[in-house]
Amino acid sequence: MRSTYRVLAMLIALGVVLQAASIAFAWFDVLSAVDDGQAFADFDDDSNVGHLLHSIGGTVIPLLGLVLLIVSFFAKIPGGVKWAAIVFGLIVLQFAFAIVAFGIPAVGALHGINAIAIGVLADRAARQVGASDAVTTPRAPTAA
Repeated sequence: MRSTYRVLAMLIALGVVLQAASIAFAWFDVLSAVDDGQAFADFDDDSNVGHLLHSIGGTVIPLLGLVLLIVSFFAKIPGGVKWAAIVFGLIVLQFAFAIVAFGIPAVGALHGINAIAIGVLADRAARQVGASDAVTTPRAPTAA
């Protein structure tokens, strides 16, 4: 379970990086098309691969976060439940920021900042496994 916890946390952190890459790709694709004379109104998320990938990531990361939280109860990692709960809470907040940002675009900045927090704290959760291994692993006797 400890390895599962670590892998899930690392996948969430990686997912945040892929989310940033996909949304950057999406908007540079839109801007390039507009520069080439297409009307912005002609775009929808289904025709833009970057937006589609960002949408998929926005579904997968919350599922990973929920599974991480569930696994944290069985992994017996000191502080593991706390870090998983924080990461999951930030993921829920991320979803709320996304919904609100459609009506108040400035909230999109909070969506971006919170994404960084999710990635950093998911990485922290993954490292908690190694930190607890170092504490719980007995040392071999040293020669005198």
